[in-house]
Amino acid sequence: MVKMTGMYTGEKHCEVTHEPSKSNLQTDAPRDNQGRGEKFSPTDLVGAALGTCILTTLAIVTEKDGVDLKNSLFTVEKEMTSDPRRISALTVTLNLPKNIPQSYREKVAHVANNCPVKKSLHPDLSATVEIHYNL
Repeated sequence: MVKMTGMYTGEKHCEVTHEPSKSNLQTDAPRDNQGRGEKFSPTDLVGAALGTCILTTLAIVTEKDGVDLKNSLFTVEKEMTSDPRRISALTVTLNLPKNIPQSYREKVAHVANNCPVKKSLHPDLSATVEIHYNL
């Protein structure tokens, strides 16, 4: 179990502490929902969690197989709906090394689409992963 604690600091801002490491992050409500958009919104963190989970899970698997993903990149595009206000879609684009063998790419796709965060998302949320081997 990992414990995180948070505090509302005013003006739609929160500060969260990851207890094991004592690292902090701050959030702000987005501009379209009464905030200033100065920091990640809580729903932005869901997108960031998905992207980082995919790359981290891929690294765990590929490093065991001697495949280096260092400097791989991701982007996440988040779409919201308003009634009810929620994330409707997350599109993750991965940019991975082009020297990853063709025979290994099916395994990469499987791992990317089965990371713990993606598996934790509600089925109504469309979460797609596009993989490009261009680095």
